[in-house]
Amino acid sequence: MSKAILMLTNGETFEGKAFGHTGETSGEVVFNTSMTGYQEILTDPSYKGQIVTMTYPQIGNYGVNPEDTESDKPQAAGFIVREYSKTYSNWRATESLDSYLKRYGIVGIEGIDTRKLTRILRITGAMNGILSSVDFSKESLRAKLSRVPNMVGLDLAKQVTIDKPMQWGERHAGAYHVVALHAGIKTNILRILNHRGCNITLVPANYTSEQIMALNPDGLFVSNGPGDPEPVDYAITAIRELIGKIPIFGICLGHELLALAVGGKCFKLKFGHRGANHPIKDLRNGKVEIASHNHGFAVDPDSLPDNVEITHVNINDQTVAGLSLRDAPAYSVQYHPEASPGPHDSHYLFDEFLEDMREWKNAEKQRS
Repeated sequence: MSKAILMLTNGETFEGKAFGHTGETSGEVVFNTSMTGYQEILTDPSYKGQIVTMTYPQIGNYGVNPEDTESDKPQAAGFIVREYSKTYSNWRATESLDSYLKRYGIVGIEGIDTRKLTRILRITGAMNGILSSVDFSKESLRAKLSRVPNMVGLDLAKQVTIDKPMQWGERHAGAYHVVALHAGIKTNILRILNHRGCNITLVPANYTSEQIMALNPDGLFVSNGPGDPEPVDYAITAIRELIGKIPIFGICLGHELLALAVGGKCFKLKFGHRGANHPIKDLRNGKVEIASHNHGFAVDPDSLPDNVEITHVNINDQTVAGLSLRDAPAYSVQYHPEASPGPHDSHYLFDEFLEDMREWKNAEKQRS
């Protein structure tokens, strides 16, 4: 294998071996503590603009398959592992992780001390980095790195959304019609909604409230996605105008956008939450669920108005993990209930969305 180098904005450099695409990439360097799921992580659009470090040491040992992707291609800017497993074995695997990254032009590095890197990111905070297997001049890399934009203020949702509305999945007669605002939606969210009998129309992230209502939806789903939520003002406006008109359910970025739509604020976490073992407490009943996380921003609890109830908190650091409006059928969670660390601890959230739509439709019939 050829050489590769990673440089951080604080000047730290790591030299290792290249795998995947031979080239150069840059972005915010973050870490994920999951032991498995590297394919889902790589293809999650929420990682757009980020170079992902896996803290689990051996990555690639079960290969890659076409069923476990969360979008149509890898979205992460780059990939960092302690040890890439050249030999893979799984009955579902169709190719190696190395060939998969090569095919989609994703630069990787292995053989570095990922424990040290993770410790730096935890102590100093997530920071930009540049990863190269073609340029090994520290002076040159430092100059390129200085031009990489910061994640704060960056609207990446527009880079992962779709251009025009599209139907997704199987169509069900007489089913609830969910319009999903696509800001980087994960495929398994769509699968779960569709398997629960919903007809789904995906719309671009910049769709207006008038355009959404023209589709005659029974509910609005606001998806996960990458980047800073505050610059996504077009979606914030649409959500604000739809509150009280149809039931709303948001996940991750969608959670942050709902909070901003009701007048709340968000802030950037020091190193974010990215992993499959975060404990979440449901304040409504005291239950604890194990959840998957991938976010670098969080909702400021002190900024929320009186009509907002905080429904869930992250036990690790007490950050807001869920909220609900007291005066409208709208709620959201910061984590990913469609993922399977529990493995099904959080699936009830989708059932609550269906119940909201049922109650809303019944109320509409009574009004008419």
